[in-house]
Amino acid sequence: MNTRLEPDFAGELTRLESIPLSDRDLPGSTYELIARTARRHQDRPALHLLPGGTDWDKPETWSYGELLRRIHQAANLYAALGVEPGGVVGLMLPNTGTTYAALFGAQVIGVANPVNPMLATEHIVDIFRLTGARVLVAPAPELDAAVWRTACAVAAALPGLRALISVGGSVDDAPPQWAGDFDELAAAQPPELTVDRRPGPADMAAYFHTGGTTGTPKVAPQTHANQVYVAWAVARHALFAGESVTLAGLPLFHVNAVHITALAPFHAGGSAVSLGPLGYRDRAAMADFWRIVERYGITGFSAVPTVYAALPAVPDGVDISSLRAGIVGAAPLPGRVRADFESASGIPMLEGYGLTEATCVSVLAPETGNRPGAVGLRLPYQRIKAVRVDDDGLPRGDCRPGEDGVLAIQGPNVFPGYLRAGPAGPAPDPTGIVIDDWLITGDLGRVDAAGFVTLTGRARDVIIRGGHNIDPRLVEESLLQHPDISAAAVVPRPDAHAGEVPAAYVVLRPGAAVPAAELLTWAAAHAPEPAAAPKFIDLIAAIPLTAVGKVHKVPLLHDAMHQVVARELRAAGLLGDITVSPRNGRPHAHIDVACGASDDLIGVLTERLDAYSFSYDVDRA
Repeated sequence: MNTRLEPDFAGELTRLESIPLSDRDLPGSTYELIARTARRHQDRPALHLLPGGTDWDKPETWSYGELLRRIHQAANLYAALGVEPGGVVGLMLPNTGTTYAALFGAQVIGVANPVNPMLATEHIVDIFRLTGARVLVAPAPELDAAVWRTACAVAAALPGLRALISVGGSVDDAPPQWAGDFDELAAAQPPELTVDRRPGPADMAAYFHTGGTTGTPKVAPQTHANQVYVAWAVARHALFAGESVTLAGLPLFHVNAVHITALAPFHAGGSAVSLGPLGYRDRAAMADFWRIVERYGITGFSAVPTVYAALPAVPDGVDISSLRAGIVGAAPLPGRVRADFESASGIPMLEGYGLTEATCVSVLAPETGNRPGAVGLRLPYQRIKAVRVDDDGLPRGDCRPGEDGVLAIQGPNVFPGYLRAGPAGPAPDPTGIVIDDWLITGDLGRVDAAGFVTLTGRARDVIIRGGHNIDPRLVEESLLQHPDISAAAVVPRPDAHAGEVPAAYVVLRPGAAVPAAELLTWAAAHAPEPAAAPKFIDLIAAIPLTAVGKVHKVPLLHDAMHQVVARELRAAGLLGDITVSPRNGRPHAHIDVACGASDDLIGVLTERLDAYSFSYDVDRA
């Protein structure tokens, strides 16, 4: 009888960790990481830079020697502009070759601070004020006119800014802070590094902001040791072995793009193929996704579930045999998305789990032998456990193997705490997030006896219906089993009786026409449990997404509250305007009732609204 043996993953980790991490001669910084690879493989392609659109077969290719030269020139440029050692360079850029040079050059002289340019202008200003950005690099009007306008407004609001530099075209009517075009300025710098500073493991490498669903996003510092460790640990995965070619389509203000599709392949001596300024949002390029895989011999890529769901069919005759696997993370993975991708491509989808505060990735599925439902195993030299927490979110004991709790992470990837202003300048503060060296993630999950990690939800996403916790991910999974539903997002809708009830926003497949009432009946019959059945279903054209393709539920949360307030306004016999916006991290409703409304009717309205747990205020228009 043949007996199939499970891979001994726990034993492999134990053997790997028998050598202390300090004895593994890791590079001391991201600069040293790239420089080491450049010394070994100077002429090997590091980056294939696609221009975007249908011109994906006309790349600009940088060798490792060229990449290092441009990083040197970027660092020299920042120094010439007065960026002091440890100073901060703000970046509001799409993905171009210059972005790679600008970002990693900033980590030589000081700290790179990449920011999503689609954030509200006041939030971008708040971030750069906190970090103390000295130079701001942004796309010229020719590359992105809207972002350039935002960058000019941001620069005007930062009195400590020394220079605004443009990328990708000429600038007319330049603001007074404008210093010129990045490529022209950098080309005038020596190709050898002239600055004396060499960053060390404990120095700050980057300031990344968190998702920022309400209010100004938090800023998460990452040290060079954090980033180098993650690059090394990810590069050990089979996906990066040998002659790897990684497709990069996520924006470089996102930790996944920097660590999984830049530093990890750079550490392994592989190549990265940048899809161009729009990345995965480039519809013309994505229409030829599989031909790009064939043309460059792509071995792997990393994307969020919405990207996988939107991939075109594999054309007949296209050879994608180079592809080893696709990595997916950053959002819950619907089972049907996995099944459709693996069936169409014939390659596995490997889940990963991580967060900005843990330098992008903490768990990655092995190439074979993953447990059903699990996202994977911890990376070496990390520890992951589930803990019980009190009402304040503080840990109150470890969970047993297989018991659900809040995930906590300890190891060389854990950040030093959120950046906060202080009398001596901004500094990391671990208060309330890193406790006794353990990062309390807020993510719900369990860790089995073999070390496999399973996610069960996000603590802040849980819908609490009459004291019963409902994971919206499971409701979304059930909705996606309907043959006419192509996308679904479930959010809590305020309810006077139950506190919250599930409300679903769904997108129908092209050509489908199913009434919402019919979908409600179907959803009730297929819900994971009766309490999880949506009480409301709204048909919408598209699920809101963030700039990196994650489902963005905040607009849906606000819409759900808006609908409730509008109903109560009508029930009170009043007319008025409703605005839902964040306040103290929660949605808040502001109601302007008609100026002729009586005090009695306003009293009826407030009595009705007081039955809900959300905050609101009422004014006469």
